[in-house]
Amino acid sequence: MPVRHRIKFPPADSQKLQQDEVFFYLHEEEGDVRLRFHDYGEIYNRPGLYEQLFYDRLKCSSPQKVGEILKETLEDTNEYVSEMRVLDLGAGNGMMGEVLKNFGVARMIGADIIPEARDAAYRDRPFVYDDYYVADFTNLSEKQESQLAEWSFNCLTTVAALGFGDIPPEAFYNALRFVKNDGWVAFNIKETFLDYSDQSGFSRMIRELIFSEYLEVFHLVKYRHRLSMEGTPLFYYALVGRKTADIPRELLESVTKA
Repeated sequence: MPVRHRIKFPPADSQKLQQDEVFFYLHEEEGDVRLRFHDYGEIYNRPGLYEQLFYDRLKCSSPQKVGEILKETLEDTNEYVSEMRVLDLGAGNGMMGEVLKNFGVARMIGADIIPEARDAAYRDRPFVYDDYYVADFTNLSEKQESQLAEWSFNCLTTVAALGFGDIPPEAFYNALRFVKNDGWVAFNIKETFLDYSDQSGFSRMIRELIFSEYLEVFHLVKYRHRLSMEGTPLFYYALVGRKTADIPRELLESVTKA
Protein backbone atom coordinates (compact mmCIF):
# COMPACT_ATOMS: atom_id res chain seq x y z
CA MET A 1 0.00 0.00 0.00
CA PRO A 2 1.29 3.53 -0.81
CA VAL A 3 2.37 5.54 2.21
CA ARG A 4 -0.14 8.24 3.20
CA HIS A 5 1.49 11.26 4.70
CA ARG A 6 -0.09 13.53 7.28
CA ILE A 7 0.03 16.98 5.72
CA LYS A 8 -1.12 20.12 7.52
CA PHE A 9 -1.47 23.55 5.94
CA PRO A 10 -0.96 26.61 8.16
CA PRO A 11 -3.80 29.13 8.58
CA ALA A 12 -4.44 31.15 5.44
CA ASP A 13 -3.75 34.50 7.10
CA SER A 14 -0.29 33.35 8.21
CA GLN A 15 1.07 33.14 4.69
CA LYS A 16 1.68 36.51 3.07
CA LEU A 17 4.32 34.83 0.97
CA GLN A 18 5.35 34.46 -2.64
CA GLN A 19 4.37 31.23 -4.36
CA ASP A 20 7.90 29.84 -4.03
CA GLU A 21 8.01 30.64 -0.30
CA VAL A 22 4.83 28.84 0.76
CA PHE A 23 5.29 26.06 3.32
CA PHE A 24 3.39 23.23 4.96
CA TYR A 25 3.80 20.93 7.95
CA LEU A 26 4.43 17.23 7.68
CA HIS A 27 3.61 15.15 10.74
CA GLU A 28 6.19 12.41 11.33
CA GLU A 29 7.06 10.19 14.28
CA GLU A 30 9.69 12.63 15.49
CA GLY A 31 7.24 15.53 15.32
CA ASP A 32 6.11 18.11 12.79
CA VAL A 33 8.53 19.07 10.02
CA ARG A 34 8.13 22.41 8.25
CA LEU A 35 8.83 22.18 4.52
CA ARG A 36 8.58 24.75 1.75
CA PHE A 37 6.82 23.67 -1.43
CA HIS A 38 10.19 24.17 -3.15
CA ASP A 39 12.15 21.97 -0.73
CA TYR A 40 12.22 19.37 -3.45
CA GLY A 41 15.01 17.22 -2.06
CA GLU A 42 13.20 16.70 1.24
CA ILE A 43 9.91 16.06 -0.53
CA TYR A 44 11.34 13.59 -3.06
CA ASN A 45 13.05 11.64 -0.28
CA ARG A 46 9.61 10.71 1.09
CA PRO A 47 7.89 8.29 -1.34
CA GLY A 48 4.51 9.54 -2.49
CA LEU A 49 4.69 12.92 -0.77
CA TYR A 50 5.11 14.95 -3.97
CA GLU A 51 2.09 13.31 -5.59
CA GLN A 52 -0.04 13.54 -2.46
CA LEU A 53 0.77 17.21 -1.93
CA PHE A 54 0.58 18.61 -5.43
CA TYR A 55 -1.70 16.21 -7.27
CA ASP A 56 -4.09 14.85 -4.65
CA ARG A 57 -4.45 17.91 -2.42
CA LEU A 58 -3.73 20.77 -4.81
CA LYS A 59 -5.02 19.20 -8.05
CA CYS A 60 -2.02 19.99 -10.26
CA SER A 61 -2.87 19.34 -13.91
CA SER A 62 0.24 20.62 -15.68
CA PRO A 63 2.03 17.45 -16.87
CA GLN A 64 -1.14 16.12 -18.46
CA LYS A 65 -2.04 19.52 -19.95
CA VAL A 66 1.35 20.25 -21.47
CA GLY A 67 1.69 16.66 -22.67
CA GLU A 68 -1.70 16.74 -24.36
CA ILE A 69 -1.16 19.99 -26.23
CA LEU A 70 2.26 18.79 -27.39
CA LYS A 71 0.68 15.60 -28.70
CA GLU A 72 -2.16 17.53 -30.38
CA THR A 73 0.27 19.97 -32.00
CA LEU A 74 2.39 17.16 -33.38
CA GLU A 75 -0.69 15.46 -34.81
CA ASP A 76 -1.82 18.74 -36.39
CA THR A 77 1.55 19.10 -38.12
CA ASN A 78 1.65 15.46 -39.25
CA GLU A 79 4.44 14.51 -36.88
CA TYR A 80 4.47 11.70 -34.37
CA VAL A 81 5.09 11.50 -30.65
CA SER A 82 6.79 8.18 -31.30
CA GLU A 83 9.55 10.04 -33.18
CA MET A 84 10.34 12.44 -30.35
CA ARG A 85 13.65 12.32 -28.51
CA VAL A 86 12.83 14.39 -25.46
CA LEU A 87 14.99 16.21 -22.93
CA ASP A 88 12.80 16.66 -19.85
CA LEU A 89 14.44 19.52 -17.97
CA GLY A 90 13.61 19.85 -14.29
CA ALA A 91 12.25 16.32 -14.53
CA GLY A 92 11.81 15.78 -10.79
CA ASN A 93 10.44 12.35 -10.00
CA GLY A 94 9.12 11.80 -13.50
CA MET A 95 5.53 13.04 -13.63
CA MET A 96 5.94 14.70 -17.04
CA GLY A 97 8.09 11.87 -18.32
CA GLU A 98 5.42 9.34 -17.43
CA VAL A 99 2.76 11.26 -19.38
CA LEU A 100 4.93 11.39 -22.50
CA LYS A 101 6.06 7.80 -22.16
CA ASN A 102 2.41 6.75 -22.07
CA PHE A 103 1.89 8.72 -25.27
CA GLY A 104 4.64 6.66 -26.92
CA VAL A 105 7.70 8.93 -26.95
CA ALA A 106 10.72 7.21 -28.50
CA ARG A 107 13.39 8.40 -26.05
CA MET A 108 12.98 10.18 -22.72
CA ILE A 109 15.99 11.72 -20.98
CA GLY A 110 15.49 13.32 -17.59
CA ALA A 111 17.62 16.09 -16.13
CA ASP A 112 17.53 17.82 -12.76
CA ILE A 113 19.99 19.65 -10.58
CA ILE A 114 19.47 17.56 -7.43
CA PRO A 115 20.29 13.84 -7.06
CA GLU A 116 17.16 13.33 -4.93
CA ALA A 117 15.06 13.92 -8.05
CA ARG A 118 16.88 11.27 -10.06
CA ASP A 119 16.73 8.81 -7.17
CA ALA A 120 12.98 9.40 -6.79
CA ALA A 121 12.37 8.96 -10.52
CA TYR A 122 14.22 5.65 -10.58
CA ARG A 123 12.43 4.57 -7.40
CA ASP A 124 8.90 5.59 -8.45
CA ARG A 125 9.02 5.35 -12.26
CA PRO A 126 11.96 3.13 -13.17
CA PHE A 127 10.84 2.50 -16.76
CA VAL A 128 10.24 6.10 -17.85
CA TYR A 129 13.69 7.51 -18.60
CA ASP A 130 16.34 6.05 -20.87
CA ASP A 131 18.87 8.05 -18.88
CA TYR A 132 18.77 10.73 -16.21
CA TYR A 133 21.40 13.43 -15.70
CA VAL A 134 22.03 15.24 -12.44
CA ALA A 135 23.44 18.44 -13.90
CA ASP A 136 23.61 22.19 -13.49
CA PHE A 137 22.69 23.52 -16.93
CA THR A 138 24.34 26.83 -16.13
CA ASN A 139 27.66 25.02 -15.71
CA LEU A 140 27.75 21.80 -17.75
CA SER A 141 31.00 19.89 -17.94
CA GLU A 142 32.52 18.96 -21.31
CA LYS A 143 31.52 15.35 -20.67
CA GLN A 144 27.91 16.29 -19.97
CA GLU A 145 27.80 18.53 -23.05
CA SER A 146 29.08 15.68 -25.20
CA GLN A 147 26.75 13.07 -23.72
CA LEU A 148 23.67 15.28 -24.06
CA ALA A 149 24.52 16.21 -27.65
CA GLU A 150 24.71 12.53 -28.61
CA TRP A 151 20.97 12.09 -27.93
CA SER A 152 20.09 14.41 -30.85
CA PHE A 153 17.06 15.85 -29.09
CA ASN A 154 14.18 17.12 -31.18
CA CYS A 155 12.04 18.14 -28.21
CA LEU A 156 12.52 19.94 -24.89
CA THR A 157 9.93 19.84 -22.13
CA THR A 158 9.91 21.51 -18.76
CA VAL A 159 6.87 21.62 -16.50
CA ALA A 160 6.30 23.58 -13.27
CA ALA A 161 10.01 24.35 -13.07
CA LEU A 162 10.55 27.65 -14.89
CA GLY A 163 10.94 30.87 -13.00
CA PHE A 164 11.21 31.18 -9.20
CA GLY A 165 14.93 30.46 -9.59
CA ASP A 166 14.40 26.69 -10.03
CA ILE A 167 15.60 26.88 -13.62
CA PRO A 168 17.34 30.21 -14.32
CA PRO A 169 17.31 31.77 -17.81
CA GLU A 170 20.81 30.54 -18.65
CA ALA A 171 19.89 26.93 -17.83
CA PHE A 172 16.82 27.10 -20.08
CA TYR A 173 18.86 28.72 -22.84
CA ASN A 174 21.54 26.04 -22.62
CA ALA A 175 18.92 23.27 -22.73
CA LEU A 176 17.44 24.83 -25.87
CA ARG A 177 20.86 24.60 -27.53
CA PHE A 178 20.58 20.79 -27.50
CA VAL A 179 17.31 20.83 -29.46
CA LYS A 180 17.72 20.51 -33.21
CA ASN A 181 16.39 23.30 -35.39
CA ASP A 182 12.78 22.51 -36.32
CA GLY A 183 12.54 20.61 -33.02
CA TRP A 184 9.83 21.25 -30.46
CA VAL A 185 9.64 23.06 -27.12
CA ALA A 186 6.82 22.54 -24.61
CA PHE A 187 6.66 24.23 -21.23
CA ASN A 188 4.45 26.09 -18.79
CA ILE A 189 4.94 29.38 -16.97
CA LYS A 190 3.07 31.35 -14.34
CA GLU A 191 0.61 33.77 -15.96
CA THR A 192 2.40 36.87 -14.63
CA PHE A 193 5.61 35.94 -16.46
CA LEU A 194 4.04 37.16 -19.72
CA ASP A 195 3.04 40.48 -18.17
CA TYR A 196 5.28 43.41 -19.12
CA SER A 197 5.16 44.58 -15.52
CA ASP A 198 7.36 41.57 -14.70
CA GLN A 199 10.88 42.67 -15.58
CA SER A 200 12.72 39.63 -14.25
CA GLY A 201 15.29 38.13 -16.56
CA PHE A 202 13.34 34.96 -17.07
CA SER A 203 10.10 36.76 -17.88
CA ARG A 204 11.87 39.02 -20.38
CA MET A 205 13.57 36.04 -22.00
CA ILE A 206 10.30 34.18 -22.55
CA ARG A 207 8.65 37.25 -24.06
CA GLU A 208 11.63 37.83 -26.33
CA LEU A 209 11.54 34.22 -27.52
CA ILE A 210 7.81 34.28 -28.19
CA PHE A 211 8.14 37.31 -30.45
CA SER A 212 11.47 36.35 -32.00
CA GLU A 213 12.45 34.62 -35.22
CA TYR A 214 13.89 31.74 -33.20
CA LEU A 215 10.64 30.28 -31.89
CA GLU A 216 7.42 29.71 -33.81
CA VAL A 217 4.52 29.46 -31.37
CA PHE A 218 1.90 26.86 -32.28
CA HIS A 219 -0.13 26.71 -29.10
CA LEU A 220 -0.46 29.12 -26.18
CA VAL A 221 -3.26 28.58 -23.68
CA LYS A 222 -4.08 29.78 -20.19
CA TYR A 223 -5.27 27.07 -17.81
CA ARG A 224 -5.53 26.20 -14.13
CA HIS A 225 -2.18 24.88 -13.05
CA ARG A 226 -3.29 23.92 -9.52
CA LEU A 227 -4.99 25.27 -6.43
CA SER A 228 -3.39 27.36 -3.73
CA MET A 229 -3.64 26.09 -0.16
CA GLU A 230 -6.70 28.32 0.24
CA GLY A 231 -8.36 26.71 -2.77
CA THR A 232 -7.76 29.63 -5.13
CA PRO A 233 -6.94 28.66 -8.72
CA LEU A 234 -3.38 29.42 -9.84
CA PHE A 235 -3.26 30.05 -13.57
CA TYR A 236 -0.37 29.30 -15.87
CA TYR A 237 0.24 29.41 -19.61
CA ALA A 238 1.13 26.27 -21.51
CA LEU A 239 3.16 26.81 -24.66
CA VAL A 240 4.21 24.58 -27.52
CA GLY A 241 6.49 25.97 -30.20
CA ARG A 242 9.05 25.00 -32.79
CA LYS A 243 12.67 26.09 -32.56
CA THR A 244 13.34 27.62 -35.95
CA ALA A 245 17.01 28.62 -35.63
CA ASP A 246 19.93 28.68 -33.25
CA ILE A 247 19.28 31.22 -30.51
CA PRO A 248 22.16 33.69 -30.17
CA ARG A 249 23.69 34.16 -26.76
CA GLU A 250 23.16 37.89 -27.20
CA LEU A 251 19.45 37.34 -26.63
CA LEU A 252 20.12 35.79 -23.23
CA GLU A 253 22.58 38.52 -22.31
CA SER A 254 20.19 41.28 -23.35
CA VAL A 255 17.47 40.12 -20.99
CA THR A 256 19.59 39.15 -18.01
CA LYS A 257 21.91 42.12 -17.76
CA ALA A 258 21.26 44.48 -14.87
